[in-house]
Amino acid sequence: MTGLEARFQERSAQPRVEQLPLSHLSIELGHLYMEDFEGGVEQLRRHFGEVRPWVSAARERLTGMLPPGRPPRISTCFLIDDYFTEFSTPDKVIAQLVEAAGDHGLTIDYVAREAGCARAGDVRPAELVLDRLVADPPPDTDGVWPPPQEIGWLTNGDRPPGSSAAPAMSRAQGWRPPTQNAKNRHSIFLAVEIFSEEPGGRQWSCPYLASVWQLMRLGMLRCDGRPVAPPEPAGDRLPSSWQEMPAVLRLNPKAQPFSAYRTLSMLARRFQSIEAAVGVVIGQVAVDEEVQSQVRERAAGEGITLPADLVQRIAYVFDGDTTRVLV
Repeated sequence: MTGLEARFQERSAQPRVEQLPLSHLSIELGHLYMEDFEGGVEQLRRHFGEVRPWVSAARERLTGMLPPGRPPRISTCFLIDDYFTEFSTPDKVIAQLVEAAGDHGLTIDYVAREAGCARAGDVRPAELVLDRLVADPPPDTDGVWPPPQEIGWLTNGDRPPGSSAAPAMSRAQGWRPPTQNAKNRHSIFLAVEIFSEEPGGRQWSCPYLASVWQLMRLGMLRCDGRPVAPPEPAGDRLPSSWQEMPAVLRLNPKAQPFSAYRTLSMLARRFQSIEAAVGVVIGQVAVDEEVQSQVRERAAGEGITLPADLVQRIAYVFDGDTTRVLV
């Protein structure tokens, strides 16, 4: 028999989709890049001093949103960029982060590697998300644009003329503005590069890895039914190389679960454009429906109503001085 063949499989033979423990809120206390680390522990202390009031406010707000008598489950995390540039070593970097946070009464429950969003052991989270991208075609179009898996780009609307080559002798159409698919009176058109092909292989973009990071924190990723990059305990010593460090390292043995119903990230204002791009990417990810159902049912059992749109479960605090504030 040639071509497509019908295949039948017992439902019990399909991979079981495992559930994850979930906090009510995952608070990202910041990002760390090489230029920020070069500012030394004093710069880290300034950052956590600015973050602390927002953490307290988030805890108070969450407590007010939960049913009476239900204590909030909040976990904290910190993301270190080792994907675009490796610097220092995890043991030194994490020790300084923990010290600086502790000076302001803050506990970092989990530390994650940005490279872990690309590859976590034998699993490649970025590839898993890429396979689930479903580009949102503009209204009244036939969806003939190349898929994002081929071209490495996503948009939130209709591309303007000139974004693709026209036949040499074709009639000029004149200027036409780009249009956002779900515009509110006026368009905000965004085009997001999700990867580029480099001599050393495919390189994922910062907005795309940030999207994978958010999906991990929301507990939305599975590989053959298993959770992707589950946190690993730090043990007796911190890793001395980035390759040795797991994608997500649990520093606090008493921490609430890493993944959560909602996320809050504290970033500098210069990252607003990146996080706007994150919304475009996540808005076009077809998350496994069974995973979605599990999370919604768990939330409902706690008296919590979650937005169907994942983007609406993500919140930010953007601070002002982008030349000084650590992100």
